[in-house]
Amino acid sequence: RDAIDRKEKRSETFKQGMETGTPALKTEELGRRAPQWVRDNLVTMCMCCKEPFNAITRRRHHCRACGYVVCARCSDYKAELQYDGNRLHRVCQECYTFLTGHVAPEEREGKHKGILEKGAAEVSGRSLLCSSLQLLDKTGKGGTRGWFVIPQDDPLVLYVYAAPQDVRAHTSIPLLGYQVRDLPQGDSRHLFQLAQSRQVYTFMADTEELKRRWMRAMARSAAGIAGPEEGEDADS
Repeated sequence: RDAIDRKEKRSETFKQGMETGTPALKTEELGRRAPQWVRDNLVTMCMCCKEPFNAITRRRHHCRACGYVVCARCSDYKAELQYDGNRLHRVCQECYTFLTGHVAPEEREGKHKGILEKGAAEVSGRSLLCSSLQLLDKTGKGGTRGWFVIPQDDPLVLYVYAAPQDVRAHTSIPLLGYQVRDLPQGDSRHLFQLAQSRQVYTFMADTEELKRRWMRAMARSAAGIAGPEEGEDADS
């Protein structure tokens, strides 16, 4: 009931606050009818947590149940949607609660939000791997450098900081289930990708050796293997 009330209140707030041209689904239609997505260019922040979007480190996603534009952290849930043959789709936290009847796991929610508030230096000091990488945009020609960390105490998630001394992470990418792809080296660029369904992240490392280390670390996390490789110390 609380989730329903919050969703209805949030719908009303955004309808009053901006002209989206997108009729909101009634609560009882969630999961039963395909939503009309709120257009990306109409929002500058996550419609759940209100954190501002960043073209590289905080990407826009759409909840497949309500159509709202949300960040990766707030859409890190899956629920069966009746309008698509009860297939599992990415949904926001509130739709997850409404559609499944389950409260979002407090342990996972607390862990992700808590570590985002911790400084990069602290997390890097007890990481499986950390270094500077460049996350490329969709064209593959531009992008932004950041500080990337796989923490020892949350080894299935990649955390993204703008700089090694930042006090708060920009975002996180759950690695479980992703495929790690090698890309041909061209123009001295050391490229690799994380891919899952239609979500693809393309990274560029400074050296081929660093690229290989990240590919191994990400592949282990994607397979659900926690901890450093045998005979290899965690990197700081």
